Formats: sequence, C-alpha cells, structure tokens
Amino acid sequence: MAEPERWQVSTDAAEVYESCFVPAIFAAWAGPVADAAGIRTGNKVLDVGCGTGVLARAALGRVGPEGRVVGLDLNEGMLAVAARSEPRIEWRRGDAASLPFKDASFDVVASQFALMFFPDRVACLRQMWRTLAPGGRLAVAVWAPLDRARGYQMLVDIAARQCGREAAGVLAAPFVLGDQARLAALFAAAGIRGAEIALHEGTVRFPSVKELVRVEVKGSPLAGMLSDDAMEKLAAESERALAEFVVSSGEIVMPLDAHIVTANKR
Repeated sequence: MAEPERWQVSTDAAEVYESCFVPAIFAAWAGPVADAAGIRTGNKVLDVGCGTGVLARAALGRVGPEGRVVGLDLNEGMLAVAARSEPRIEWRRGDAASLPFKDASFDVVASQFALMFFPDRVACLRQMWRTLAPGGRLAVAVWAPLDRARGYQMLVDIAARQCGREAAGVLAAPFVLGDQARLAALFAAAGIRGAEIALHEGTVRFPSVKELVRVEVKGSPLAGMLSDDAMEKLAAESERALAEFVVSSGEIVMPLDAHIVTANKR
C-alpha cells in the first residue's frame, strides 16, 4: 500500500481524531505553532495538512474579521469534520505537493504535524514557500525523535511484539523527521534559506492507558489493521509497561517533544 493511501483514514477515524487526539495532543501545540508563525490581525493564513483544523481555528482567532484562513488537506474525512467545527474557515481538498493557489497568496503558511506523512516532502515545502508572499513567515512543526517520547517508544516495542512490525511502523511513523540534520536538509533542498529549528518540550495526556491504546488504534490506519483481540493484547501489555506514566488521577501523562521550523521570506 502506498504511503499516502495508508494514511487516508475514514470519517469515523477523523471523528476519533477530533474528539480524542486533538484535546490529548494537538490542541496544546496550536498556540505555540501560531506564535512561531507570527500570525497577526488581517493576515491571510494557509494551514497545510490541516486535519480536523485545530491550528486553522487558532489562526482564525488571531486574524480577526479582516483576515482569511484556509485549511487544506487531502483527506475527505478530516475535512468533513473540520467543516462542521468551523464554517468560517475555507476548507479545501488538495495535495500539498501541488497547492491550488497562486504564488505569494498568503502572509503566513503553517503546517502542524503533517510533513512527516507527505510522500514528497521537498516538493511540499517548495509549494509552501511558493505560495508565501515576500515578507511572510513559514512555520512547520514535526515531532522530535522517538527517544524524546519514551512512552511512545515503549508502545512501539509492545506493538512489534503483539501485533507485528507493520503495526509498530504505523506508531513510529510520526517520528521519522526527528533528526535535526535531516530536517534542516529538507528545507535546504526546497530552497528555503535561513530556516531555524527550535526544540519545544511537551506532553501527551489521556484519561487512561486503555484509552491511549484505543485512540491510537481507532484514530489511525491501525483501525483497519488490528482485530479486537489484537488491540486487547496491546492494551493489556501497555497497561503494565506504561504504569510509570500514570498519575494519581488515573490519567497517563507522557513526554512528547517537537521541533518547530520557521523561516522568513525576503
């Protein structure tokens, strides 16, 4: 299965993404990414790989009525959920490697935790840079290395034992751009000069280990790969292994750091 096809989740999975992943992980990053992008009143903002729109919604709150926010994603299920959540944003289906916008269309181009899943990352970065106006700012967030997310490293190892290497690969895929040198090389290859990479510390918080496993399966391509029995085995071993991250409330809180790459277009 081709990589972009593997990551095309259903509308049901997109609903899980919005109701579970967004509050547990992504909502906390929308503010820092919007800060890094320097989004201001009146800006025209493009969110590339917008998913269900958490970053686009944060941008809308900053640009005000004089501004414009466009969220673009290839996945129809994600866009359907996004459109219900905020109709004032222009939601567009499209390929990040061939953005359907004219040159210099936006004051800010941002992308939050999507670049890792693009098949041709250099082409996508070139497109983001092309659609950014002179004087504009690019901000792209990707996850830091898996060794800075120890709980997820443990979950990947458990998945490999209980569910096989393909399932483990799905869980590890978000961390493929964690190496700063590799990340910097992508931006250089795209012709983006002066890109700066900043490491930001963060956490992920779920109501329980069992809920973490449920959401990671049901909100990703794993939903079509694992049986209920396989998911139960994954959850059972994870409950034992991840107990060190469980706090007094019963929630699981694990480290999850990210790189935010920024560049100004002269």
